[in-house]
Amino acid sequence: MLFASSSLLLLSLLFSFLFTSFASIHIYDREPFRDVGNAFLLSGGSEGIASSISTASHTDSIHDGHSYIRFENITIRRRKSAARARGTVPMHIIIFEAADRDDIGGSVYGGQRAICCTSDLAKMGACKQGEVIRRPSATDTNWPVIIDLYFKGKSRIISLDSKEVSITKTGMYNLFFVACDPKLKDIVMSGKTIWKNPDGFLPGRMAPLKKFYVFMALAYVCLGIVWLLQYVRFWDDVLLLQHCISAVIVLGLFEMILWYFEYAHFNNTGIRPIILTTWVVTVGAIRKTIARLLILSVSMGYGVVRPTLGGLTSKVLLLGVTYFLASELLNITEYVGTINDVSGRARLILVLPDAFLDAFLILWIFTSLSKTLEQLQAKRSSVKLDIYRKFSNALLVTVTSSVVWIGYEVYFKATDPFNERWQSAWIITAFWDILAFALLCVICYLWAPSQSSQRYAYSEKVGEESDDEEAMSLTKGKQEGQGEISLVRQEKNGQTDASSDDEDDESEEDKRE
Repeated sequence: MLFASSSLLLLSLLFSFLFTSFASIHIYDREPFRDVGNAFLLSGGSEGIASSISTASHTDSIHDGHSYIRFENITIRRRKSAARARGTVPMHIIIFEAADRDDIGGSVYGGQRAICCTSDLAKMGACKQGEVIRRPSATDTNWPVIIDLYFKGKSRIISLDSKEVSITKTGMYNLFFVACDPKLKDIVMSGKTIWKNPDGFLPGRMAPLKKFYVFMALAYVCLGIVWLLQYVRFWDDVLLLQHCISAVIVLGLFEMILWYFEYAHFNNTGIRPIILTTWVVTVGAIRKTIARLLILSVSMGYGVVRPTLGGLTSKVLLLGVTYFLASELLNITEYVGTINDVSGRARLILVLPDAFLDAFLILWIFTSLSKTLEQLQAKRSSVKLDIYRKFSNALLVTVTSSVVWIGYEVYFKATDPFNERWQSAWIITAFWDILAFALLCVICYLWAPSQSSQRYAYSEKVGEESDDEEAMSLTKGKQEGQGEISLVRQEKNGQTDASSDDEDDESEEDKRE
């Protein structure tokens, strides 16, 4: 029923699936300027924006096909001591594409680069002292765009009620507020800028993810329907492990749906909904935590070669709580209420605990998996051994893919410091969701509910571990003659005694743990 209702919900989302959306709203509240070179600078934002696709007049619809950066209620304040009785003091607003970054600023004879025109450059006739150095773009002489504002007389405030700059070329655009006069050191700025693309306010690097999460939600629905049919059909044989797999599927589906709604709301309003975003990252953190603990428990042989985790239960739960908190903190800081990327240093500090816990989990998983394979091989349980070998191969492929992708992600970001490849940056995030879903599909295939599910579970019945071997031996014995059947049975009895001894040793090991 849950998956059926989710399917109907997704069908309604497909009506808005064809739209691709960009951009956002940046709000400033008494933001201070910082000293950079010979200028005072305030970054107003950096977003990927697509060019306008319509030449018609503006409408109230966010899907009107127009792209622009609009300034609303911009107010810049200076100190009273900086006000002059006569003359004007300029302020500058600069908008430029990342590809034209070298057209802003300059230097004399290759020296230190300056944003504002210096006396030496003014003497050479390259610019006017006190103004921003600008050279026309090679593709459009009207760019970079510089908007000049002026403090007049003793006025302490500059106001820009409304101004709009149309975007006619797709690119990564940067906005800066610049003051060249040394007396404007302590100025602050308030107001907002609206960054819009043809179909809404969603930032350009996030736009493809909105469409991607529709695909992922549909994928989870398909997996959930197949799993649910098997789940209902063999309800009497369902194991606790399969209940946990069901929980991961449901959480994954809800996470994808919530991500879609978060991006849809962001696109329509230009502001990230804090409550919805918090719900999304929390569900995601819970899903990742349960999935990792599930893989760890399976690797330990829980429910297959051992009935409980023994003394390790508290350690596994402690690791799960720690991982959830680290993942939740990282995701809340990175997504909730933010538009621009988290700064490199802050992100590094938050990523380190999460990465350390992931590395520790991987080490524990493979160590436990190795011991479980040895136990199954010693007991000659061919069916369980085959499942665990396939599971270990899937985990090895997953870990290898993760390491390779991390290397690619580092290379991608190191070679694109100005985010000029923003249109393909969504793949970095999407890969991890695809990889997690692929591993979940493998687990669902290996431990799908069936009429023989109970045969894979742990049991204290004598001789159960060798049922398959016995059947194979009896089949072979019929071809070689009736006289060898008794020898096969004697061999089975010997294996049963050995299996009983292994179980006693395992019980003693659990007590010691």
